[in-house]
Amino acid sequence: MAINHHNDEVFKQKRKPKNPIKFKIKLNEEQKEAKAKILNNTVTLLGGSAGSGKTLLACQIALEKLFMRDIEKIIITRPTVSKEEIGFLPGDLREKMDPWVQPIYQNMFALYDKVKIEKYITDGAIEIVPVSFMRGRTFLDSVVIVDEAQNVTHEQMEMIVTRLGLRSKMIVCGDAHQTDLKSKSESGFKFLYSAARKIKDLCAITLTANHRDSIVEDLISLYNEAEEKGITLNTSGSIRKRK
Repeated sequence: MAINHHNDEVFKQKRKPKNPIKFKIKLNEEQKEAKAKILNNTVTLLGGSAGSGKTLLACQIALEKLFMRDIEKIIITRPTVSKEEIGFLPGDLREKMDPWVQPIYQNMFALYDKVKIEKYITDGAIEIVPVSFMRGRTFLDSVVIVDEAQNVTHEQMEMIVTRLGLRSKMIVCGDAHQTDLKSKSESGFKFLYSAARKIKDLCAITLTANHRDSIVEDLISLYNEAEEKGITLNTSGSIRKRK
């Protein structure tokens, strides 16, 4: 009997699913338009207020590309505590990062079967990489999700975006109004967002629709107006106007 010798690349190539992936949550029109732009660019700065669906959209795109075998891994990173020092926390790396990546996991579980998602996590196809652990890495055939990026400094942002390897995409999610850094000028997200038009294959998108209770939109407007007027709240809750 003749033996068929397969080229290594052809032999290793995985068969893609014939049917589109069915998610439990459908994207709205704004998210669909944003998705088309994200797929057409290499790095996307995805802005929007709390509840605008930034992280859910990033997760949907990443999961779809993983399930369709367009990529091999999803990389998740998110700023954690001051100076990214998580060594004092108990447990292994996944357990240390768990409180910070739970919002991303919850979005993935809302989109698709939880058991299957957890298997991808266990198998390493969905990998958590703390910001401080990204230096020296190169992410090939991946979708990298950077969540809460408004709390990433300029130095950290430069280090993160330069990790991107071939056949990969990066989705950087952030909300400039929720910066926890001592000074908002330290945020690498806002700087890179404003520079998006200067670099090919780098785009900036802002989502506006609210996916939470309608009161959230009114509360965000209240705090944004206070910020624009130079009003800050003390830890006691008393109002003080900046000079």
